[in-house]
Amino acid sequence: MLRIYSLLFFSFVSFAVFADSDVWLLVDTHARKIEVKKGEQTIETLESIAIGRGGAGSKSHRGDNITPFGEYRIGWVGAKSIFRRFFGLTYPSAADAEKALHKGVIDRSTFDRIVTAHQYKQIPPQNTPLGGQIGIHGLGHADLKIHQAFDWTHGCIALTNPQIDHLSQLVETGTVVKIK
Repeated sequence: MLRIYSLLFFSFVSFAVFADSDVWLLVDTHARKIEVKKGEQTIETLESIAIGRGGAGSKSHRGDNITPFGEYRIGWVGAKSIFRRFFGLTYPSAADAEKALHKGVIDRSTFDRIVTAHQYKQIPPQNTPLGGQIGIHGLGHADLKIHQAFDWTHGCIALTNPQIDHLSQLVETGTVVKIK
């Protein structure tokens, strides 16, 4: 009985302490890689990522296929995603909302809802004219050759299935993600 309890206990402990709250991600869209950082030290690098079909930069509106530059957090984890795993980002940020408000892309009410969500550490609205559902995900059943050949997402950051499985052991809800 003690042996079974020990096995269960150690299995639970090794599963429960996989993510480090000091870990954050730097997504380098130019170099097509994600650096897993602890402080300023890179502890791992995930190469050959794919980004949005429209490249990376400032998103102007929903459907532009651009991977947004900025600082976000992992707001939710979809473990049963069609892309294997989906780490949803807290896009749009308050800074994204401010730019969009000044450009007339969103109204004051939408701006206020986005800013309020961030103030209360909630997921911002995902159905605004700025778009939403931006995240880091795997391939699911998508073709690895397409992933390796060109940028194919609608603004997300894509990894291979083994890479997203590995990343899921290093990050958690709340992990900072900086996209440049």
